[in-house]
Amino acid sequence: MKEMKVNPQSKSSGQVLVIVIIVLALIGAGFWWLFSNKEAMAKEGRAFGREAVQRIAVQHDLNFFASHLSPEARLQFPPSAQQDFIGRIQKLGTPAGSVDVQGDITFQSQFFEPRGNFHARINYPARGAEINVAISHPVGRWQIDDVAFAPDQER
Repeated sequence: MKEMKVNPQSKSSGQVLVIVIIVLALIGAGFWWLFSNKEAMAKEGRAFGREAVQRIAVQHDLNFFASHLSPEARLQFPPSAQQDFIGRIQKLGTPAGSVDVQGDITFQSQFFEPRGNFHARINYPARGAEINVAISHPVGRWQIDDVAFAPDQER
């Protein structure tokens, strides 16, 4: 019987091919993880933005507002300003009808640093109002960066 000779060059090219396949698989898995993580963060952000509008403008939840403010927003809204802000909203009463929240999440650097801006038009019994909430997720949790509430003139 003849013995088959293996060319050493074909052996090394086979090893290179295996390494290339492994590297491509790792890169593909990395991109899959980045895109799925981005989608999950966007979904969480949209849910948090809607919840923030609901808890602040409809439920008048001072604890939610205070506990989710960013460090910069805490300077803008010290505890007395937080109470005053929620108090102004409470004076308008309970909204008539449901609240339609519009907004979405954008990423500052393709996959990281998500931010969102949410807007809602709310109809209270005496008058309408608009609320804008800016959120971000720098590290660990979603936070409120800015809130603007503008009631309409009395009817």
